[in-house]
Amino acid sequence: MKIISGLIVVALVLLGFNSAFVVKEGENALLLQFGRIVRADYQPGLHFKVPVIQQVMRFDNRILGLDAQPERYFTLEKKSVNVDFYVKWRIADNAAYYRATSGEQIQAVQRLTPIVKDALRYEFNARPLEDLIAGGRKDITERVRQQTDAVARKTLGIAVVDVRIKRIDLPDEVSGSVYKRMRAERLQLANELRYTGQESAEKIRADADRQKLVLLADANRDATKVKGDGDAQAAAIYAQTYSQDPEFFAFYRSLAAYRKAFADGKGTLVLKPDSEFLRYLNDGPGRQR
Repeated sequence: MKIISGLIVVALVLLGFNSAFVVKEGENALLLQFGRIVRADYQPGLHFKVPVIQQVMRFDNRILGLDAQPERYFTLEKKSVNVDFYVKWRIADNAAYYRATSGEQIQAVQRLTPIVKDALRYEFNARPLEDLIAGGRKDITERVRQQTDAVARKTLGIAVVDVRIKRIDLPDEVSGSVYKRMRAERLQLANELRYTGQESAEKIRADADRQKLVLLADANRDATKVKGDGDAQAAAIYAQTYSQDPEFFAFYRSLAAYRKAFADGKGTLVLKPDSEFLRYLNDGPGRQR
């Protein structure tokens, strides 16, 4: 009797343990009963179920990764490129995810991969190779993320968080022609910039020469005017001085001539004794010959 009672107690304890389950942080859980979903919105914490009859299935609620093998796509002009990409995703709907994949992450990845590849193929087929090389990856990945997210949510219960292109490789038969075309385009751009620079330099040089001529002409004109005014003033001063005292003016002019003639102290003059130049050396200023 005691053995039976002990077995009953043990069975009750096991049933009690089996009726409680814990959902951890970073997990989602749904409750199944004979393979049918009973509840799919369990939050982290302690929960209860009917022992034996009901089962709990847990899913990772964190962001998961899909790192696919490089795939070859064709651009708008039918040139092939090798694309290496990865996807970040998470479970958005436990019930839909379970129905589509039976809760198996491998199946989820296998079904999500062709969805992403089809979206990438559509985007690459609609764009020329030049846009891809010039930096159109951001637009492509955002459009692919939106398209795959809409399909994956509906069919797999998965939210596509991010799609990134790691590398775009050109096959050998394509890379040579692409590099040649890029080199020709850059050479053409360099020639255009060089021509534009030379044209601008000629314009600047011509304008500087014109300004130089204008400035020199204005300066010569002003200098001639100032010199003329100075000569006129000097002539007026000379005339005024001569009219006031002609004898003194003649004496002053003679002194100036002497100073200029004997300035270096080495000059030699050969003159007649009665030369007008020697007038003030022979006679005093005021005396008549």
